[in-house]
Amino acid sequence: MGTKIRAAIVGSTGYGGVELIRFLLQHPLVEITSVISSSNAGAPIADAYPHLAEIVTDRLDAIDPALIKSKADVVFTATPHGVSSALVPQFLEAGLKVIDLSGDFRLKSGEVYEQWYKHKPAPEELIAKAVYGLAEVFGDEILGVDLISNPGCYPTATLLGLIPALAAGWIDPKTIITDAKTGVSGGGRGLSLGFHYSEINENFLAYKVNKHQHLPEIEQVLSRIAGKEVVTTFTAHLVPMTRGILCTSYASLTEPHTDAEFIELYRTYYEGRPFVRIRPEGKVPATKEVWGSNYCDIGFSTDPRTGRLTIISVIDNLVKGAAGQAIQNLNLMMGWDETTGLTMAPVYP
Repeated sequence: MGTKIRAAIVGSTGYGGVELIRFLLQHPLVEITSVISSSNAGAPIADAYPHLAEIVTDRLDAIDPALIKSKADVVFTATPHGVSSALVPQFLEAGLKVIDLSGDFRLKSGEVYEQWYKHKPAPEELIAKAVYGLAEVFGDEILGVDLISNPGCYPTATLLGLIPALAAGWIDPKTIITDAKTGVSGGGRGLSLGFHYSEINENFLAYKVNKHQHLPEIEQVLSRIAGKEVVTTFTAHLVPMTRGILCTSYASLTEPHTDAEFIELYRTYYEGRPFVRIRPEGKVPATKEVWGSNYCDIGFSTDPRTGRLTIISVIDNLVKGAAGQAIQNLNLMMGWDETTGLTMAPVYP
Protein backbone atom coordinates (compact mmCIF):
# COMPACT_ATOMS: atom_id res chain seq x y z
CA MET A 1 0.00 0.00 0.00
CA GLY A 2 2.98 2.29 -0.41
CA THR A 3 5.26 3.99 2.09
CA LYS A 4 3.74 4.63 5.49
CA ILE A 5 3.67 8.15 6.89
CA ARG A 6 5.34 8.67 10.24
CA ALA A 7 3.23 9.92 13.13
CA ALA A 8 4.15 11.50 16.45
CA ILE A 9 1.72 11.79 19.35
CA VAL A 10 2.20 14.61 21.85
CA GLY A 11 0.36 13.83 25.07
CA SER A 12 0.69 10.07 24.72
CA THR A 13 -0.03 9.38 28.37
CA GLY A 14 -3.45 11.04 28.34
CA TYR A 15 -6.63 9.14 27.48
CA GLY A 16 -6.86 10.74 24.03
CA GLY A 17 -3.21 9.99 23.33
CA VAL A 18 -3.38 6.34 24.33
CA GLU A 19 -6.53 5.91 22.24
CA LEU A 20 -4.63 7.34 19.25
CA ILE A 21 -1.98 4.68 19.86
CA ARG A 22 -4.60 1.91 19.95
CA PHE A 23 -6.07 2.87 16.58
CA LEU A 24 -2.87 3.87 14.81
CA LEU A 25 -1.29 0.53 15.64
CA GLN A 26 -3.94 -0.98 13.33
CA HIS A 27 -3.63 1.65 10.59
CA PRO A 28 -2.10 0.18 7.43
CA LEU A 29 -0.69 3.51 6.19
CA VAL A 30 0.71 4.97 9.42
CA GLU A 31 3.72 4.12 11.58
CA ILE A 32 3.99 5.55 15.08
CA THR A 33 7.56 6.80 15.30
CA SER A 34 7.42 8.99 18.41
CA VAL A 35 5.33 8.91 21.57
CA ILE A 36 5.82 12.11 23.53
CA SER A 37 5.15 13.18 27.09
CA SER A 38 6.56 16.29 28.74
CA SER A 39 6.13 14.83 32.22
CA ASN A 40 7.40 11.28 31.63
CA ALA A 41 10.17 11.69 29.04
CA GLY A 42 12.67 8.83 29.03
CA ALA A 43 10.34 6.30 30.63
CA PRO A 44 8.75 3.39 28.76
CA ILE A 45 5.13 4.15 27.93
CA ALA A 46 4.27 0.81 29.53
CA ASP A 47 5.12 2.42 32.89
CA ALA A 48 2.04 4.61 32.44
CA TYR A 49 -0.03 2.01 30.58
CA PRO A 50 1.00 -1.58 31.37
CA HIS A 51 -1.54 -2.89 28.85
CA LEU A 52 0.88 -1.67 26.12
CA ALA A 53 3.80 -3.78 27.40
CA GLU A 54 5.48 -5.68 24.52
CA ILE A 55 3.16 -3.84 22.10
CA VAL A 56 4.70 -0.36 22.23
CA THR A 57 8.30 -0.65 23.40
CA ASP A 58 9.33 2.97 22.75
CA ARG A 59 10.47 5.25 25.50
CA LEU A 60 8.64 8.54 25.73
CA ASP A 61 10.31 11.44 23.94
CA ALA A 62 10.47 14.98 25.26
CA ILE A 63 8.80 17.79 23.33
CA ASP A 64 11.48 18.85 20.87
CA PRO A 65 10.24 20.13 17.46
CA ALA A 66 13.61 19.47 15.78
CA LEU A 67 13.69 15.87 17.06
CA ILE A 68 10.06 15.33 16.10
CA LYS A 69 10.70 16.70 12.61
CA SER A 70 13.45 14.13 12.15
CA LYS A 71 11.12 11.31 13.18
CA ALA A 72 7.65 12.27 11.90
CA ASP A 73 5.59 13.71 9.07
CA VAL A 74 2.44 14.45 11.06
CA VAL A 75 1.89 15.32 14.72
CA PHE A 76 -1.20 14.70 16.81
CA THR A 77 -1.32 17.15 19.72
CA ALA A 78 -3.47 15.56 22.43
CA THR A 79 -2.59 18.23 24.98
CA PRO A 80 -4.48 20.28 27.55
CA HIS A 81 -6.04 23.54 26.43
CA GLY A 82 -3.49 26.36 26.36
CA VAL A 83 -0.56 24.08 25.52
CA SER A 84 -1.12 23.46 21.81
CA SER A 85 -1.26 27.19 21.04
CA ALA A 86 2.44 27.41 21.96
CA LEU A 87 3.55 24.11 20.38
CA VAL A 88 1.68 24.06 17.08
CA PRO A 89 3.43 27.13 15.57
CA GLN A 90 6.78 25.41 16.16
CA PHE A 91 5.61 22.17 14.54
CA LEU A 92 4.22 23.99 11.51
CA GLU A 93 7.44 26.00 11.16
CA ALA A 94 9.34 22.69 11.19
CA GLY A 95 7.28 21.57 8.18
CA LEU A 96 5.04 19.10 9.99
CA LYS A 97 1.32 18.57 9.48
CA VAL A 98 -0.67 18.96 12.70
CA ILE A 99 -3.98 17.60 13.96
CA ASP A 100 -4.79 19.33 17.24
CA LEU A 101 -7.16 17.64 19.69
CA SER A 102 -7.28 20.56 22.14
CA GLY A 103 -9.63 23.53 21.94
CA ASP A 104 -6.92 26.03 21.05
CA PHE A 105 -7.79 26.40 17.35
CA ARG A 106 -11.53 25.68 17.28
CA LEU A 107 -12.86 29.17 17.94
CA LYS A 108 -12.25 31.74 15.21
CA SER A 109 -12.24 34.63 17.69
CA GLY A 110 -9.24 34.86 20.01
CA GLU A 111 -11.26 37.12 22.29
CA VAL A 112 -14.04 34.54 22.61
CA TYR A 113 -11.47 31.80 23.22
CA GLU A 114 -9.85 33.79 26.04
CA GLN A 115 -13.26 34.47 27.59
CA TRP A 116 -14.32 30.81 27.69
CA TYR A 117 -11.00 28.94 28.06
CA LYS A 118 -9.16 31.45 30.27
CA HIS A 119 -5.93 31.08 28.26
CA LYS A 120 -4.05 33.34 25.90
CA PRO A 121 -5.22 32.56 22.35
CA ALA A 122 -3.08 31.13 19.55
CA PRO A 123 -1.69 33.48 16.87
CA GLU A 124 -4.51 34.97 14.77
CA GLU A 125 -3.06 33.79 11.47
CA LEU A 126 -3.03 30.17 12.66
CA ILE A 127 -6.56 30.40 14.06
CA ALA A 128 -7.65 31.61 10.63
CA LYS A 129 -5.66 28.85 8.90
CA ALA A 130 -6.96 25.96 11.01
CA VAL A 131 -9.67 23.86 9.34
CA TYR A 132 -12.43 22.69 11.67
CA GLY A 133 -12.41 18.93 11.30
CA LEU A 134 -16.04 17.90 11.68
CA ALA A 135 -15.44 15.28 9.03
CA GLU A 136 -19.01 14.51 7.96
CA VAL A 137 -19.83 18.19 7.42
CA PHE A 138 -16.58 19.90 6.42
CA GLY A 139 -14.60 16.91 5.15
CA ASP A 140 -14.27 18.40 1.67
CA GLU A 141 -12.19 21.26 3.12
CA ILE A 142 -9.56 18.99 4.70
CA LEU A 143 -7.63 17.52 1.77
CA GLY A 144 -4.01 18.70 1.74
CA VAL A 145 -4.22 21.17 4.63
CA ASP A 146 -1.47 21.51 7.26
CA LEU A 147 -3.51 22.25 10.39
CA ILE A 148 -6.75 20.61 11.49
CA SER A 149 -8.60 21.55 14.64
CA ASN A 150 -10.33 18.42 15.88
CA PRO A 151 -13.82 19.18 17.25
CA GLY A 152 -14.67 18.75 20.89
CA CYS A 153 -16.49 15.63 22.05
CA TYR A 154 -19.74 17.31 23.06
CA PRO A 155 -19.84 19.46 19.89
CA THR A 156 -19.30 16.40 17.70
CA ALA A 157 -22.34 14.58 19.08
CA THR A 158 -24.46 17.72 19.32
CA LEU A 159 -23.67 19.11 15.87
CA LEU A 160 -24.00 15.83 13.97
CA GLY A 161 -27.42 15.49 15.55
CA LEU A 162 -28.61 19.00 14.69
CA ILE A 163 -26.99 20.08 11.43
CA PRO A 164 -29.11 18.28 8.80
CA ALA A 165 -32.38 19.52 10.31
CA LEU A 166 -31.00 23.04 10.70
CA ALA A 167 -29.55 23.12 7.17
CA ALA A 168 -32.91 22.03 5.76
CA GLY A 169 -34.75 24.76 7.67
CA TRP A 170 -36.96 22.19 9.38
CA ILE A 171 -36.23 23.45 12.91
CA ASP A 172 -36.23 26.93 14.41
CA PRO A 173 -32.66 27.73 15.54
CA LYS A 174 -33.92 30.07 18.28
CA THR A 175 -35.52 27.10 20.07
CA ILE A 176 -32.58 24.66 20.20
CA ILE A 177 -31.75 23.20 23.62
CA THR A 178 -29.25 20.37 24.18
CA ASP A 179 -29.02 18.22 27.28
CA ALA A 180 -25.76 16.20 27.20
CA LYS A 181 -24.25 13.49 29.38
CA THR A 182 -20.70 12.13 29.41
CA GLY A 183 -18.67 9.45 31.11
CA VAL A 184 -15.84 10.37 33.45
CA SER A 185 -13.03 9.71 30.94
CA GLY A 186 -14.01 13.04 29.37
CA GLY A 187 -12.32 14.73 32.32
CA GLY A 188 -8.94 13.23 31.46
CA ARG A 189 -6.54 11.18 33.55
CA GLY A 190 -5.48 13.91 35.96
CA LEU A 191 -6.70 13.84 39.54
CA SER A 192 -9.69 15.95 40.50
CA LEU A 193 -12.02 15.74 43.48
CA GLY A 194 -15.13 15.57 41.28
CA PHE A 195 -13.85 12.42 39.58
CA HIS A 196 -13.02 10.39 42.70
CA TYR A 197 -14.95 7.13 42.85
CA SER A 198 -16.80 8.08 46.01
CA GLU A 199 -17.83 11.42 44.47
CA ILE A 200 -19.16 10.15 41.13
CA ASN A 201 -20.39 6.65 42.00
CA GLU A 202 -24.17 6.54 42.52
CA ASN A 203 -24.24 10.20 41.50
CA PHE A 204 -25.44 12.27 38.54
CA LEU A 205 -24.71 15.96 38.22
CA ALA A 206 -24.79 18.95 35.92
CA TYR A 207 -21.63 21.03 35.66
CA LYS A 208 -20.43 24.30 34.13
CA VAL A 209 -24.07 25.29 33.68
CA ASN A 210 -24.26 28.00 30.97
CA LYS A 211 -20.46 28.25 31.20
CA HIS A 212 -19.17 25.17 29.35
CA GLN A 213 -16.31 25.96 26.96
CA HIS A 214 -17.89 23.85 24.21
CA LEU A 215 -20.94 26.13 24.02
CA PRO A 216 -19.33 28.82 21.80
CA GLU A 217 -17.95 26.09 19.54
CA ILE A 218 -21.43 24.66 19.05
CA GLU A 219 -22.88 28.13 18.41
CA GLN A 220 -20.09 29.01 15.97
CA VAL A 221 -20.83 26.00 13.77
CA LEU A 222 -24.62 26.25 14.03
CA SER A 223 -24.35 29.92 13.01
CA ARG A 224 -22.22 28.97 10.03
CA ILE A 225 -24.80 26.38 8.92
CA ALA A 226 -27.78 28.68 9.50
CA GLY A 227 -26.14 31.69 7.85
CA LYS A 228 -27.05 33.83 10.85
CA GLU A 229 -26.20 34.03 14.52
CA VAL A 230 -27.49 31.11 16.55
CA VAL A 231 -27.59 31.32 20.34
CA THR A 232 -28.50 28.15 22.16
CA THR A 233 -28.71 26.45 25.54
CA PHE A 234 -26.35 23.56 26.29
CA THR A 235 -26.09 21.75 29.62
CA ALA A 236 -23.45 19.10 30.36
CA HIS A 237 -23.89 16.28 32.88
CA LEU A 238 -21.49 13.76 34.36
CA VAL A 239 -22.66 10.16 34.75
CA PRO A 240 -20.89 7.27 36.52
CA MET A 241 -19.63 5.41 33.46
CA THR A 242 -16.22 5.37 31.81
CA ARG A 243 -17.00 6.17 28.16
CA GLY A 244 -19.77 7.62 26.09
CA ILE A 245 -21.73 10.76 25.32
CA LEU A 246 -25.48 10.98 24.83
CA CYS A 247 -26.92 14.26 23.60
CA THR A 248 -30.64 14.93 23.65
CA SER A 249 -31.45 18.01 21.56
CA TYR A 250 -34.84 19.67 21.32
CA ALA A 251 -36.12 22.19 18.77
CA SER A 252 -39.45 23.48 17.49
CA LEU A 253 -40.45 22.42 13.99
CA THR A 254 -40.92 25.15 11.41
CA GLU A 255 -43.62 23.01 9.75
CA PRO A 256 -44.99 19.51 10.38
CA HIS A 257 -42.69 16.59 9.53
CA THR A 258 -42.81 12.92 10.45
CA ASP A 259 -40.13 10.69 11.92
CA ALA A 260 -39.86 8.93 8.56
CA GLU A 261 -39.20 12.24 6.80
CA PHE A 262 -36.42 13.11 9.25
CA ILE A 263 -34.86 9.69 8.79
CA GLU A 264 -34.82 10.17 5.03
CA LEU A 265 -33.43 13.71 5.39
CA TYR A 266 -30.55 12.54 7.61
CA ARG A 267 -29.73 9.47 5.55
CA THR A 268 -29.53 11.64 2.46
CA TYR A 269 -27.40 14.29 4.20
CA TYR A 270 -24.91 11.72 5.51
CA GLU A 271 -24.90 9.52 2.42
CA GLY A 272 -21.37 8.27 1.80
CA ARG A 273 -20.33 9.10 5.38
CA PRO A 274 -20.14 5.63 6.92
CA PHE A 275 -19.54 6.65 10.53
CA VAL A 276 -22.97 8.23 10.99
CA ARG A 277 -25.72 5.65 11.42
CA ILE A 278 -29.38 6.69 11.43
CA ARG A 279 -31.75 4.53 13.44
CA PRO A 280 -35.03 3.29 11.95
CA GLU A 281 -38.36 4.72 13.03
CA GLY A 282 -39.19 4.15 16.68
CA LYS A 283 -35.60 3.31 17.65
CA VAL A 284 -33.12 5.51 19.52
CA PRO A 285 -29.43 4.73 20.21
CA ALA A 286 -27.58 4.07 23.46
CA THR A 287 -23.95 4.79 24.32
CA LYS A 288 -23.10 1.10 24.69
CA GLU A 289 -23.92 0.60 21.01
CA VAL A 290 -20.98 2.77 19.88
CA TRP A 291 -18.52 1.92 22.69
CA GLY A 292 -14.91 1.81 21.48
CA SER A 293 -15.86 2.80 17.92
CA ASN A 294 -15.84 5.83 15.61
CA TYR A 295 -19.60 5.74 15.02
CA CYS A 296 -22.16 8.42 15.79
CA ASP A 297 -25.65 6.93 16.01
CA ILE A 298 -28.70 9.19 15.73
CA GLY A 299 -32.42 8.65 16.38
CA PHE A 300 -35.47 10.93 16.29
CA SER A 301 -38.93 11.48 17.64
CA THR A 302 -41.28 14.19 16.44
CA ASP A 303 -44.09 15.25 18.76
CA PRO A 304 -47.18 16.57 16.92
CA ARG A 305 -48.65 17.55 20.28
CA THR A 306 -45.91 20.11 21.03
CA GLY A 307 -44.61 20.68 17.50
CA ARG A 308 -41.10 19.79 18.64
CA LEU A 309 -38.38 17.42 17.49
CA THR A 310 -36.24 15.35 19.86
CA ILE A 311 -32.87 14.16 18.54
CA ILE A 312 -30.79 11.53 20.35
CA SER A 313 -27.13 11.29 19.26
CA VAL A 314 -24.47 9.08 20.85
CA ILE A 315 -20.70 8.72 20.45
CA ASP A 316 -17.72 7.29 22.30
CA ASN A 317 -16.13 10.48 23.64
CA LEU A 318 -12.58 9.11 23.32
CA VAL A 319 -13.01 7.84 19.74
CA LYS A 320 -15.49 9.79 17.60
CA GLY A 321 -15.14 12.59 20.16
CA ALA A 322 -11.32 12.63 20.00
CA ALA A 323 -8.82 10.08 18.66
CA GLY A 324 -11.00 8.35 16.07
CA GLN A 325 -12.16 11.56 14.49
CA ALA A 326 -8.55 12.81 14.46
CA ILE A 327 -7.52 9.73 12.48
CA GLN A 328 -10.54 10.17 10.21
CA ASN A 329 -9.29 13.71 9.59
CA LEU A 330 -5.78 12.40 8.89
CA ASN A 331 -7.26 10.07 6.28
CA LEU A 332 -9.11 12.95 4.63
CA MET A 333 -6.04 15.20 4.83
CA MET A 334 -3.95 12.58 3.02
CA GLY A 335 -6.60 11.73 0.43
CA TRP A 336 -7.17 8.21 1.78
CA ASP A 337 -10.48 6.46 2.35
CA GLU A 338 -11.78 8.03 5.55
CA THR A 339 -12.51 4.65 7.13
CA THR A 340 -8.89 3.44 6.90
CA GLY A 341 -7.78 2.02 10.25
CA LEU A 342 -11.15 2.80 11.85
CA THR A 343 -13.43 -0.07 10.92
CA MET A 344 -13.44 -1.75 14.32
CA ALA A 345 -16.90 -2.86 15.42
CA PRO A 346 -18.17 -1.40 18.70
CA VAL A 347 -17.39 -3.45 21.81
CA TYR A 348 -20.47 -5.08 23.28
CA PRO A 349 -21.62 -5.73 25.94
